[in-house]
Amino acid sequence: MKTAPLLTLALVTLACIPLSAHAQTIVDLGTAAPFAVLGASTVTNTGLTVVTGHLGTSPGTAITGFGPGVVHGTIYSAGAVALQAQADALTAYSSLASQTATTTTGAAATFANTNLTSGVYQAPSSLAFSGTLTLDGGGNANATFVFQTGSTLTFASGSQVILTNGARAANVFWQVGSSATLGTYTSIVGSLFAHDSITANTGASVTGRLIALNAAVTLDTNTISLPASAIPEPATTALLAAVATLAFTAWRRRRATHAP
Repeated sequence: MKTAPLLTLALVTLACIPLSAHAQTIVDLGTAAPFAVLGASTVTNTGLTVVTGHLGTSPGTAITGFGPGVVHGTIYSAGAVALQAQADALTAYSSLASQTATTTTGAAATFANTNLTSGVYQAPSSLAFSGTLTLDGGGNANATFVFQTGSTLTFASGSQVILTNGARAANVFWQVGSSATLGTYTSIVGSLFAHDSITANTGASVTGRLIALNAAVTLDTNTISLPASAIPEPATTALLAAVATLAFTAWRRRRATHAP
């Protein structure tokens, strides 16, 4: 039996496996991925903020309020690491901004106690949330949610973003055309990229990232933790294993055929 067709089949099958059912909205964060907080001019903190992940600023150097704030990670005040993270964050921001909207709201949109499925949601001007925003993954762990706003993003005090039916914080992204504000005691998920500044008011918590591209990140007694890393869907993992087994079997047969 010829083994070349088996190897070809394995390679073709591997190449055709989609990374996700929503590959058009997946964004590579590059070296920005390990940063829970990344500012451009400064990162300032008041109170006992806890950051799980790296914290940095570039090109600015000022990072204040740690302690009393605590960082379970590395603090980068300018330097090559933070500079590259900012460059990769800008690339991610541009990628998010270029996504084709599946839902476009009015110029200024307000969502209150809303349930949304995966997609790209665009508000040409401002975007605001109050109450509870539920992101429904529909049973797909790779369901991706992208929110684009031309100017500001605001979460009212006490508002929250929750996940259901397999939705994951690692697959939620916020692309903000100017500045973002998290009201007191809000709780959100996802990676938030603001062109200008980000202000997290007292008690706000984030499972994700706060990244400001051109101005400051201002914190006040917050809890900010990186989301769990993305993993392949079980079906995809099984298919990868099957392809690998097929390729290994073909290699062994070919080796046996050419053995002296």
